[in-house]
Amino acid sequence: MQDKPTPDQLLQAVAQFLRERVMPQLDTQTAFHTRVSANVLDIIARQWQIAPPAEVQELSRLQALLDSQGTLEELNDQLCERIASGELTTSTPGLVEHLWQITLDKLAVDQPRYETYRRITQQP
Repeated sequence: MQDKPTPDQLLQAVAQFLRERVMPQLDTQTAFHTRVSANVLDIIARQWQIAPPAEVQELSRLQALLDSQGTLEELNDQLCERIASGELTTSTPGLVEHLWQITLDKLAVDQPRYETYRRITQQP
């Protein structure tokens, strides 16, 4: 179903309303909590947009790296166990690249304005 507005557009509209119309009328503490709430809405919108394709890629990388099948959660548990046991190290082909990509994917959702992230990904 392709109805407009989309869920992410609705979230963005509410976040914008909170920031531009509500916050200026509030006391400092309530304005802070309202800003946090608006930021949460932004994170949820980015999560809906970015996470599904990133998780597909993560699963594919994990399957190749671990030569194993399973859910994303199961393979991440397996990855942690193999790193903790020393079976996988920074010299394991693909491990560092996988961990770096996970970090970038998480930053894209949680902190896309983080200066180092923007510089690395060449975001404006």
